[in-house]
Amino acid sequence: MTAEAVIAAWDQADPAAIHPLRRVSEDAYWESGKAQADMLAAVIPGGAKVLDFGCGDGRVPIPMAALGYEVTAVDSSQRMLDRLTERAPDLATVQAAADGIAAHLGRRKMDAVYCLAVLIHHSYADCLDIIGKLRAATKLGGILVLDWPLSDQPGEADSWIGVTTWSEQQQADACQRIGLEPVASELPWGVYRAVKATQ
Repeated sequence: MTAEAVIAAWDQADPAAIHPLRRVSEDAYWESGKAQADMLAAVIPGGAKVLDFGCGDGRVPIPMAALGYEVTAVDSSQRMLDRLTERAPDLATVQAAADGIAAHLGRRKMDAVYCLAVLIHHSYADCLDIIGKLRAATKLGGILVLDWPLSDQPGEADSWIGVTTWSEQQQADACQRIGLEPVASELPWGVYRAVKATQ
């Protein structure tokens, strides 16, 4: 799947199809975002300037802001950002794909970047491109939290809701090229420190 195809499908999807908890209840959906924000707060320093890439309708960035983080919510879908703004009109939002982040931030770097449930839907090449752009938006020593799953049988997603998985070696090589140092954590996502690339 190309990044463009994933974005187009996501933008047109019924909200209930995007997240399984929406089929349970809206309360469960929003509570899951609060729980994920609490998990992120375990590895991201308090008060940090954070970028939520693929923020959707605000399930995670809204509770992150409530925890005292200075959040910039980024999504390619204006439809999603409109839904976010309805719930949190004061939250900073940016409509952009990974390529548009640098134009928005300029020389400013974020203390932390997190990207949940975005990378898993993209091809290897697109995923690496996105992660490289997210790393470039993060200050040296900053934290990145990435939903970047490993598997003993890695493979690329074949649909917009499919899951791309990586081997440990693929991921280690990518980290070295991009400038990411894995950080031990109890989170269900990979946690990395932004370092200088070695290749």
